Amino acid sequence: MTRTVQLIRSDRLSDVAEYAYAATAPADARLVFLAGACPLDEDGRTVAVGDHRAQAAQCMANLEAALAAAGAGLDDLLHTRVLVASSDQADLVAAWEVVRAATGEHDVPSTLMGVTVLGYDDQLVEVEGVAAVRD
Repeated sequence: MTRTVQLIRSDRLSDVAEYAYAATAPADARLVFLAGACPLDEDGRTVAVGDHRAQAAQCMANLEAALAAAGAGLDDLLHTRVLVASSDQADLVAAWEVVRAATGEHDVPSTLMGVTVLGYDDQLVEVEGVAAVRD
């Protein structure tokens, strides 16, 4: 099966980043724009208060559920944005490592950002994305 999403690399850019620098989808692909996946359980409670890694894992589980509802999966991601409520680089890296592990071989282009606050009480991490699928 041919992948819908094509990851793009350039030999003119450093390979130190753990992601492709760009991604494309063919004209006949359907785009899926995902809201930020938050570290909420099925009852809407923030999980793993104070734990960046565990919150990132819940975000990825919720992102995967949203993708599945749209007929897509993690391998269909074109881009992700990882928001971490912290000014400590170690917290950003902790969340990123979980997100990166979840996407496996599909090293989707990503942006990692430290922010001052997120929308839910005790929320430390949020992950948004764009995917492309063929029906």
